[in-house]
Amino acid sequence: MLGNILITGGASGLGRATAEAVAKAGGRPLVVDVNAPDLEVDHVLADLSDREQAERAVAELAGRAGGLDGVVTAAGIDACGRLADVAADRWERVVQVNLFGTVSVVRAALPYLTASRGRVVTCASTLGLRAVSDATAYCASKFGVVGFTRALATELAGQVGVTLLVPGGMHTHFFDDRDEQYKPGPDARLNKPEDVAATIVFALGQPAGCEIRELLVCSSTETSWP
Repeated sequence: MLGNILITGGASGLGRATAEAVAKAGGRPLVVDVNAPDLEVDHVLADLSDREQAERAVAELAGRAGGLDGVVTAAGIDACGRLADVAADRWERVVQVNLFGTVSVVRAALPYLTASRGRVVTCASTLGLRAVSDATAYCASKFGVVGFTRALATELAGQVGVTLLVPGGMHTHFFDDRDEQYKPGPDARLNKPEDVAATIVFALGQPAGCEIRELLVCSSTETSWP
């Protein structure tokens, strides 16, 4: 049994697919998102760029469920464009949500996860390992998630399981608001979020003492890897 799994960004995309996969595997998904999910799950609305909102959401959901057994940080945003062309507020919000939001949620969840000897799965990106033009905010945030997670795994070794998920592009609404030049082309090979969610459930379901430190999951023809 997976137990109580808090999922950020659980109203759409990979987060939603993960919530469904957790429920199917017998766990209890607890969703934090800026939008209300269309699934029948416990949820709290919160803007993860605001640390206090993130902390309150974790405390409220953990209180409702009687603790946490896992956290999946799937929430993420982007702001495509050259550095000189992206407004400073938009650029900084990407880092606030993707990196600082991840850190705030994990920090708030640590007392519960330590008590349950639970697990954390953070969501980075292939662009957290390989940089491209017109993606300085996203790359900075995801490179940060990679470094944060690797350090956290060392810090919490033997206490809380920590897995870094590095997914490639997926068929989600993540690209919908982008200018055409930044959307995947019609021949792009992208993974189904359900398939990536299955790897998250696999990591969450490992027995105590068995760690999956990193998972890189992408289409076999993913252009941003290697």
